[in-house]
Amino acid sequence: MDHASTTPVRREVLEAMWPYFGQSFGNPSSIYTLAQEARKVVDDSREMIAHLIGARTGDIVFTSGGTESDNAALKGASVALQKTGNHIITSSVEHHAVLHTCYQLEQMGFDVTYLPVDEYGKVHPDQVKEAITDDTILVSIMFANNEIGTLQPISDISSVVKQEAESRNRTIVMHTDAVQAVGSVMVNVRDLDIDMLSMSAHKFGGPKGIGALYIRRGTPFEPQQMGGGQERQRRSGTENVPSIVGMSKALELALEDKIKVNKHNRFLRDKIISNVLDKIEGVHLNGHPTDRLDNNVNISFENIEGETLLQGLDLAGIYASSGSACSSASLEPSHVLVSIGRSAKVAQGSIRITLGQDNTEDQVDYFISTLLNLVQKLRNMPSLSLSK
Repeated sequence: MDHASTTPVRREVLEAMWPYFGQSFGNPSSIYTLAQEARKVVDDSREMIAHLIGARTGDIVFTSGGTESDNAALKGASVALQKTGNHIITSSVEHHAVLHTCYQLEQMGFDVTYLPVDEYGKVHPDQVKEAITDDTILVSIMFANNEIGTLQPISDISSVVKQEAESRNRTIVMHTDAVQAVGSVMVNVRDLDIDMLSMSAHKFGGPKGIGALYIRRGTPFEPQQMGGGQERQRRSGTENVPSIVGMSKALELALEDKIKVNKHNRFLRDKIISNVLDKIEGVHLNGHPTDRLDNNVNISFENIEGETLLQGLDLAGIYASSGSACSSASLEPSHVLVSIGRSAKVAQGSIRITLGQDNTEDQVDYFISTLLNLVQKLRNMPSLSLSK
Protein backbone atom coordinates (compact mmCIF):
# COMPACT_ATOMS: atom_id res chain seq x y z
CA MET A 1 0.00 0.00 0.00
CA ASP A 2 2.81 2.34 -0.96
CA HIS A 3 2.19 2.86 -4.67
CA ALA A 4 3.16 6.54 -4.51
CA SER A 5 6.65 5.28 -3.73
CA THR A 6 6.75 2.88 -6.67
CA THR A 7 4.56 0.45 -8.57
CA PRO A 8 5.13 -3.11 -9.80
CA VAL A 9 6.14 -3.39 -13.43
CA ARG A 10 3.22 -4.81 -15.37
CA ARG A 11 3.66 -8.13 -17.18
CA GLU A 12 2.85 -6.57 -20.55
CA VAL A 13 5.55 -3.97 -19.93
CA LEU A 14 8.18 -6.59 -19.18
CA GLU A 15 7.23 -8.49 -22.33
CA ALA A 16 7.55 -5.33 -24.42
CA MET A 17 10.96 -4.53 -22.93
CA TRP A 18 12.53 -7.99 -23.11
CA PRO A 19 13.67 -8.09 -26.80
CA TYR A 20 15.72 -4.92 -26.34
CA PHE A 21 17.92 -6.44 -23.67
CA GLY A 22 19.25 -9.11 -26.01
CA GLN A 23 18.02 -9.71 -29.55
CA SER A 24 17.63 -6.02 -30.47
CA PHE A 25 20.38 -4.52 -28.31
CA GLY A 26 21.66 -1.87 -30.71
CA ASN A 27 22.76 1.63 -29.75
CA PRO A 28 20.23 4.01 -31.34
CA SER A 29 22.99 6.52 -32.11
CA SER A 30 24.77 4.13 -34.50
CA ILE A 31 23.94 3.86 -38.20
CA TYR A 32 23.81 0.11 -38.98
CA THR A 33 20.61 -1.92 -39.20
CA LEU A 34 20.60 -3.30 -35.64
CA ALA A 35 21.06 0.20 -34.24
CA GLN A 36 18.36 1.64 -36.45
CA GLU A 37 15.90 -0.93 -35.10
CA ALA A 38 16.61 0.55 -31.68
CA ARG A 39 16.27 4.08 -33.05
CA LYS A 40 12.86 3.28 -34.52
CA VAL A 41 11.49 1.86 -31.29
CA VAL A 42 12.77 4.89 -29.33
CA ASP A 43 11.10 7.20 -31.84
CA ASP A 44 7.86 5.19 -31.74
CA SER A 45 7.86 5.28 -27.92
CA ARG A 46 8.47 9.03 -27.92
CA GLU A 47 5.58 9.50 -30.35
CA MET A 48 3.25 7.40 -28.17
CA ILE A 49 4.09 9.27 -24.95
CA ALA A 50 3.71 12.62 -26.71
CA HIS A 51 0.31 11.58 -28.07
CA LEU A 52 -0.88 10.44 -24.64
CA ILE A 53 -0.13 13.81 -22.99
CA GLY A 54 -1.10 16.03 -25.92
CA ALA A 55 2.44 17.05 -26.88
CA ARG A 56 4.47 17.25 -30.08
CA THR A 57 6.73 14.25 -30.55
CA GLY A 58 9.88 16.37 -30.58
CA ASP A 59 8.99 17.97 -27.25
CA ILE A 60 9.63 14.78 -25.25
CA VAL A 61 13.12 14.40 -23.74
CA PHE A 62 13.95 11.09 -22.05
CA THR A 63 15.70 11.28 -18.67
CA SER A 64 16.60 8.94 -15.83
CA GLY A 65 13.43 9.81 -13.87
CA GLY A 66 11.49 12.52 -12.09
CA THR A 67 14.42 13.92 -10.13
CA GLU A 68 16.54 14.49 -13.21
CA SER A 69 13.56 15.95 -15.07
CA ASP A 70 12.92 18.45 -12.28
CA ASN A 71 16.59 19.39 -12.05
CA ALA A 72 16.89 19.80 -15.81
CA ALA A 73 13.72 21.89 -16.05
CA LEU A 74 14.57 24.33 -13.28
CA LYS A 75 18.26 24.70 -14.03
CA GLY A 76 17.84 24.59 -17.80
CA ALA A 77 15.21 27.34 -17.88
CA SER A 78 16.85 29.50 -15.22
CA VAL A 79 20.28 29.48 -16.81
CA ALA A 80 18.79 30.14 -20.26
CA LEU A 81 16.88 33.18 -18.97
CA GLN A 82 19.33 34.55 -16.41
CA LYS A 83 20.15 37.57 -18.54
CA THR A 84 16.48 38.66 -18.44
CA GLY A 85 15.86 38.10 -14.71
CA ASN A 86 16.70 35.99 -11.70
CA HIS A 87 13.40 35.42 -9.87
CA ILE A 88 11.84 31.97 -9.48
CA ILE A 89 8.49 31.09 -7.88
CA THR A 90 7.65 27.72 -6.36
CA SER A 91 5.70 26.43 -3.36
CA SER A 92 6.60 25.28 0.13
CA VAL A 93 5.20 21.77 -0.47
CA GLU A 94 7.17 20.74 -3.54
CA HIS A 95 9.10 17.49 -3.79
CA HIS A 96 12.70 17.80 -2.65
CA ALA A 97 13.81 17.37 -6.27
CA VAL A 98 12.39 20.85 -6.83
CA LEU A 99 13.10 22.41 -3.42
CA HIS A 100 16.73 21.31 -3.24
CA THR A 101 17.30 22.44 -6.82
CA CYS A 102 15.89 25.83 -5.86
CA TYR A 103 18.25 25.97 -2.87
CA GLN A 104 21.15 25.34 -5.24
CA LEU A 105 19.90 28.01 -7.63
CA GLU A 106 19.80 30.46 -4.72
CA GLN A 107 23.48 29.72 -4.12
CA MET A 108 24.05 30.56 -7.79
CA GLY A 109 22.50 34.00 -7.31
CA PHE A 110 18.86 33.39 -8.17
CA ASP A 111 16.07 34.75 -5.97
CA VAL A 112 13.39 32.19 -5.05
CA THR A 113 9.93 32.82 -3.60
CA TYR A 114 8.42 29.86 -1.74
CA LEU A 115 4.66 30.37 -1.72
CA PRO A 116 2.72 29.24 1.36
CA VAL A 117 -0.26 26.91 0.97
CA ASP A 118 -3.66 26.72 2.62
CA GLU A 119 -4.72 24.10 5.18
CA TYR A 120 -5.25 21.57 2.40
CA GLY A 121 -1.91 22.18 0.70
CA LYS A 122 -3.27 24.23 -2.20
CA VAL A 123 -1.59 27.13 -3.96
CA HIS A 124 -4.04 29.75 -5.16
CA PRO A 125 -3.53 31.46 -8.54
CA ASP A 126 -3.84 34.92 -6.98
CA GLN A 127 -0.80 34.13 -4.82
CA VAL A 128 1.22 33.39 -7.93
CA LYS A 129 0.03 36.58 -9.62
CA GLU A 130 1.00 38.70 -6.61
CA ALA A 131 4.44 37.08 -6.43
CA ILE A 132 5.38 37.74 -10.06
CA THR A 133 7.79 40.64 -10.59
CA ASP A 134 9.59 42.20 -13.52
CA ASP A 135 12.48 39.81 -12.77
CA THR A 136 10.42 36.58 -12.71
CA ILE A 137 11.63 33.98 -15.21
CA LEU A 138 10.21 30.68 -13.94
CA VAL A 139 7.22 29.32 -12.00
CA SER A 140 7.24 25.68 -10.83
CA ILE A 141 4.18 24.28 -9.04
CA MET A 142 3.60 20.54 -8.67
CA PHE A 143 0.49 18.93 -10.19
CA ALA A 144 -0.26 16.48 -7.37
CA ASN A 145 1.43 16.33 -3.99
CA ASN A 146 3.37 13.15 -3.38
CA GLU A 147 2.65 13.10 0.36
CA ILE A 148 -0.92 14.33 0.85
CA GLY A 149 -2.30 13.87 -2.67
CA THR A 150 -3.71 17.39 -3.06
CA LEU A 151 -4.24 18.46 -6.68
CA GLN A 152 -3.18 21.96 -7.70
CA PRO A 153 -5.12 24.19 -10.15
CA ILE A 154 -2.32 24.06 -12.71
CA SER A 155 -4.38 25.33 -15.64
CA ASP A 156 -5.51 28.40 -13.66
CA ILE A 157 -1.99 29.05 -12.38
CA SER A 158 -0.55 28.75 -15.88
CA SER A 159 -3.18 31.15 -17.20
CA VAL A 160 -2.14 33.74 -14.62
CA VAL A 161 1.55 33.24 -15.47
CA LYS A 162 0.92 33.68 -19.20
CA GLN A 163 -1.20 36.80 -18.65
CA GLU A 164 1.43 38.38 -16.45
CA ALA A 165 4.21 37.48 -18.88
CA GLU A 166 2.30 39.10 -21.74
CA SER A 167 1.45 42.23 -19.78
CA ARG A 168 5.09 42.63 -18.76
CA ASN A 169 6.39 41.76 -22.24
CA ARG A 170 8.70 39.05 -20.92
CA THR A 171 9.17 35.28 -20.94
CA ILE A 172 8.11 33.37 -17.82
CA VAL A 173 8.42 29.59 -18.09
CA MET A 174 5.70 27.48 -16.43
CA HIS A 175 6.83 24.07 -15.15
CA THR A 176 4.91 21.42 -13.25
CA ASP A 177 6.22 18.33 -11.49
CA ALA A 178 3.54 15.84 -12.58
CA VAL A 179 5.34 12.70 -11.39
CA GLN A 180 2.43 11.64 -9.17
CA ALA A 181 -0.23 12.73 -11.66
CA VAL A 182 0.73 11.24 -15.01
CA GLY A 183 -1.00 7.89 -15.41
CA SER A 184 -3.59 8.66 -12.73
CA VAL A 185 -5.01 12.05 -13.74
CA MET A 186 -5.86 13.31 -17.21
CA VAL A 187 -2.85 15.39 -18.23
CA ASN A 188 -2.87 17.31 -21.51
CA VAL A 189 -0.08 19.82 -21.86
CA ARG A 190 -1.91 21.83 -24.53
CA ASP A 191 -5.00 22.23 -22.37
CA LEU A 192 -2.86 23.12 -19.35
CA ASP A 193 -0.85 25.60 -21.46
CA ILE A 194 2.40 24.74 -19.69
CA ASP A 195 5.98 24.91 -20.95
CA MET A 196 7.57 22.02 -19.06
CA LEU A 197 6.34 18.88 -17.31
CA SER A 198 8.21 16.15 -15.41
CA MET A 199 7.17 12.49 -15.30
CA SER A 200 8.56 9.14 -14.12
CA ALA A 201 7.70 5.66 -15.42
CA HIS A 202 7.87 3.69 -12.19
CA LYS A 203 4.91 5.63 -10.78
CA PHE A 204 2.53 4.11 -13.35
CA GLY A 205 3.64 0.51 -13.82
CA GLY A 206 6.87 1.10 -15.73
CA PRO A 207 10.51 0.41 -14.87
CA LYS A 208 12.64 2.46 -12.51
CA GLY A 209 15.39 4.67 -13.88
CA ILE A 210 13.48 6.17 -16.78
CA GLY A 211 11.44 9.36 -17.03
CA ALA A 212 10.78 12.22 -19.37
CA LEU A 213 10.70 15.98 -19.49
CA TYR A 214 8.23 17.71 -21.76
CA ILE A 215 9.74 20.93 -23.14
CA ARG A 216 7.37 22.93 -25.30
CA ARG A 217 8.92 23.98 -28.61
CA GLY A 218 10.53 27.40 -28.26
CA THR A 219 10.93 27.26 -24.48
CA PRO A 220 14.32 28.68 -23.41
CA PHE A 221 16.42 25.76 -22.17
CA GLU A 222 20.11 25.25 -21.48
CA PRO A 223 21.10 21.54 -21.42
CA GLN A 224 22.49 20.40 -18.08
CA GLN A 225 24.10 17.14 -19.21
CA MET A 226 26.70 17.37 -21.97
CA GLY A 227 28.19 14.66 -24.15
CA GLY A 228 27.12 13.00 -27.37
CA GLY A 229 24.20 15.33 -28.03
CA GLN A 230 21.39 12.80 -27.78
CA GLU A 231 17.76 13.90 -27.37
CA ARG A 232 18.26 16.71 -29.89
CA GLN A 233 21.15 18.15 -27.91
CA ARG A 234 19.01 18.52 -24.78
CA ARG A 235 20.14 15.49 -22.74
CA SER A 236 23.33 13.65 -23.69
CA GLY A 237 23.82 9.97 -22.92
CA THR A 238 22.99 6.70 -24.66
CA GLU A 239 19.24 6.16 -24.58
CA ASN A 240 17.96 3.42 -22.26
CA VAL A 241 16.07 1.59 -25.00
CA PRO A 242 14.37 -1.20 -23.00
CA SER A 243 13.17 1.24 -20.35
CA ILE A 244 11.96 3.78 -22.90
CA VAL A 245 9.87 1.01 -24.50
CA GLY A 246 8.61 0.02 -21.05
CA MET A 247 7.67 3.59 -20.16
CA SER A 248 5.65 4.02 -23.33
CA LYS A 249 3.80 0.72 -22.86
CA ALA A 250 3.15 1.38 -19.18
CA LEU A 251 1.65 4.81 -19.82
CA GLU A 252 -0.52 3.44 -22.61
CA LEU A 253 -1.88 0.72 -20.31
CA ALA A 254 -2.30 3.07 -17.34
CA LEU A 255 -4.44 5.47 -19.33
CA GLU A 256 -6.48 2.65 -20.88
CA ASP A 257 -7.33 1.42 -17.37
CA LYS A 258 -7.48 4.84 -15.69
CA ILE A 259 -11.25 5.16 -15.23
CA LYS A 260 -11.65 1.63 -13.86
CA VAL A 261 -8.58 1.80 -11.62
CA ASN A 262 -9.42 5.25 -10.25
CA LYS A 263 -12.94 4.11 -9.35
CA HIS A 264 -11.49 1.06 -7.59
CA ASN A 265 -8.88 3.10 -5.72
CA ARG A 266 -11.36 5.82 -4.77
CA PHE A 267 -13.71 3.26 -3.20
CA LEU A 268 -10.88 1.72 -1.14
CA ARG A 269 -9.48 5.14 -0.23
CA ASP A 270 -12.80 6.42 1.04
CA LYS A 271 -13.39 3.24 3.02
CA ILE A 272 -10.08 3.70 4.83
CA ILE A 273 -10.71 7.39 5.52
CA SER A 274 -14.24 6.93 6.85
CA ASN A 275 -13.31 4.00 9.10
CA VAL A 276 -10.21 5.64 10.54
CA LEU A 277 -11.91 8.99 11.19
CA ASP A 278 -15.01 7.33 12.70
CA LYS A 279 -13.29 4.72 14.86
CA ILE A 280 -10.08 6.37 16.11
CA GLU A 281 -9.88 9.51 18.21
CA GLY A 282 -7.19 12.12 17.78
CA VAL A 283 -6.65 11.68 14.03
CA HIS A 284 -6.37 14.22 11.22
CA LEU A 285 -6.83 13.69 7.48
CA ASN A 286 -4.09 15.56 5.62
CA GLY A 287 -4.73 17.09 2.22
CA HIS A 288 -7.90 18.16 0.48
CA PRO A 289 -10.90 15.96 1.40
CA THR A 290 -12.02 15.50 -2.21
CA ASP A 291 -9.65 17.32 -4.59
CA ARG A 292 -6.90 14.76 -4.17
CA LEU A 293 -5.41 11.73 -5.89
CA ASP A 294 -7.87 8.83 -5.91
CA ASN A 295 -5.41 6.45 -4.25
CA ASN A 296 -3.96 8.69 -1.53
CA VAL A 297 -4.64 8.61 2.22
CA ASN A 298 -2.43 10.60 4.58
CA ILE A 299 -3.43 10.63 8.25
CA SER A 300 -1.80 12.02 11.40
CA PHE A 301 -2.29 10.27 14.74
CA GLU A 302 -1.92 12.28 17.92
CA ASN A 303 0.46 10.89 20.56
CA ILE A 304 1.89 8.13 18.36
CA GLU A 305 5.20 7.97 16.51
CA GLY A 306 4.53 7.34 12.83
CA GLU A 307 7.69 5.24 12.48
CA THR A 308 6.57 2.94 15.31
CA LEU A 309 3.19 2.61 13.63
CA LEU A 310 4.82 1.72 10.32
CA GLN A 311 7.01 -0.90 11.98
CA GLY A 312 3.93 -2.51 13.50
CA LEU A 313 2.19 -2.53 10.14
CA ASP A 314 5.31 -3.98 8.51
CA LEU A 315 5.31 -6.88 11.00
CA ALA A 316 1.70 -7.52 10.00
CA GLY A 317 2.69 -7.67 6.33
CA ILE A 318 1.38 -4.20 5.44
CA TYR A 319 3.74 -1.85 3.62
CA ALA A 320 3.10 1.88 3.98
CA SER A 321 5.23 4.99 4.42
CA SER A 322 5.50 8.16 6.45
CA GLY A 323 5.63 10.41 3.39
CA SER A 324 8.02 10.79 0.49
CA ALA A 325 9.97 7.58 -0.11
CA CYS A 326 12.86 9.71 -1.36
CA SER A 327 13.42 11.13 2.13
CA SER A 328 11.86 8.48 4.38
CA ALA A 329 15.05 8.10 6.43
CA SER A 330 14.90 11.71 7.57
CA LEU A 331 14.12 12.34 11.24
CA GLU A 332 12.73 15.79 10.45
CA PRO A 333 8.94 16.25 10.34
CA SER A 334 7.45 16.42 6.87
CA HIS A 335 7.86 19.89 5.36
CA VAL A 336 4.51 19.34 3.62
CA LEU A 337 2.62 18.65 6.85
CA VAL A 338 4.30 21.55 8.63
CA SER A 339 3.34 23.80 5.70
CA ILE A 340 -0.37 22.92 6.06
CA GLY A 341 -0.26 23.79 9.76
CA ARG A 342 0.46 20.52 11.52
CA SER A 343 2.71 20.79 14.56
CA ALA A 344 6.02 18.97 14.39
CA LYS A 345 4.75 16.45 16.95
CA VAL A 346 1.55 15.68 15.04
CA ALA A 347 3.44 15.58 11.74
CA GLN A 348 5.74 12.90 13.13
CA GLY A 349 2.71 10.75 13.86
CA SER A 350 1.65 10.51 10.22
CA ILE A 351 1.41 7.67 7.74
CA ARG A 352 0.69 7.60 4.02
CA ILE A 353 -1.32 4.85 2.32
CA THR A 354 -1.33 4.84 -1.48
CA LEU A 355 -3.38 2.19 -3.21
CA GLY A 356 -2.99 0.34 -6.50
CA GLN A 357 -5.11 -1.72 -8.82
CA ASP A 358 -3.94 -4.97 -7.23
CA ASN A 359 -5.09 -3.99 -3.73
CA THR A 360 -8.35 -5.69 -2.70
CA GLU A 361 -11.16 -4.83 -0.32
CA ASP A 362 -10.12 -7.77 1.88
CA GLN A 363 -6.64 -6.26 2.15
CA VAL A 364 -8.13 -2.90 3.10
CA ASP A 365 -10.35 -4.54 5.75
CA TYR A 366 -7.27 -6.27 7.16
CA PHE A 367 -5.36 -2.99 7.16
CA ILE A 368 -8.18 -1.18 8.99
CA SER A 369 -8.52 -3.84 11.69
CA THR A 370 -4.75 -4.08 12.12
CA LEU A 371 -4.43 -0.31 12.36
CA LEU A 372 -7.21 0.01 14.94
CA ASN A 373 -5.61 -2.64 17.15
CA LEU A 374 -2.13 -1.22 16.71
CA VAL A 375 -3.16 2.35 17.59
CA GLN A 376 -4.94 1.15 20.72
CA LYS A 377 -1.95 -0.94 21.74
CA LEU A 378 0.57 1.85 21.20
CA ARG A 379 -1.49 4.43 23.04
CA ASN A 380 -1.58 2.09 26.02
CA MET A 381 2.23 1.83 25.98
CA PRO A 382 3.62 5.30 26.82
CA SER A 383 7.17 4.32 25.93
CA LEU A 384 6.06 3.71 22.34
CA SER A 385 3.89 6.78 21.96
CA LEU A 386 4.67 10.46 21.83
CA SER A 387 4.59 12.16 25.21
CA LYS A 388 1.36 14.10 25.71
